[in-house]
Amino acid sequence: MRIRLVAVTAAATGALTVLTAIPAHAAEYTSALKIRGIQYDAPGSDSNSCSTGNTDEEYLAIKNYSSTKTVNLKGYGVKDKAGNRFEFTANHYLQPGDYVKLRGGNGTDSDRNNVVYRDNCNFMWNNDKDTIYVYKPSGSRADVHSYTKSGSDPDNNGYIKYHG
Repeated sequence: MRIRLVAVTAAATGALTVLTAIPAHAAEYTSALKIRGIQYDAPGSDSNSCSTGNTDEEYLAIKNYSSTKTVNLKGYGVKDKAGNRFEFTANHYLQPGDYVKLRGGNGTDSDRNNVVYRDNCNFMWNNDKDTIYVYKPSGSRADVHSYTKSGSDPDNNGYIKYHG
């Protein structure tokens, strides 16, 4: 009886170790779409002027990690911790291994150039810390990541790489 209790305790401790080894900000979801990286701090001084600002230099890169499935982004959504939202309302197809940069500001969306603009000149991502959520058209989460400037960006260039 004592041996079984020790084995169960050891197994439970091992399970606890496994659970605590996974950072809370790196929850994994079953989705081909994942956050590849984020340029959360646009180079230079932040200016959200539509004509001369640099919100287009702030972007979220989302990649299709499937090896066989093309994904249409129409209906997918992105939001931050404060509740700022963007929804892909037009068809935008990501081939296996392909990615799109969701940029701030105004511009022409392009499948060929892998870019979609939010058509909003306000910055979406905070420069000090934030949480990024990507939602499937069904409303379930596809991916989520949190960052802090001091803890997630060791080279201090305003860009964080996630899934590669």
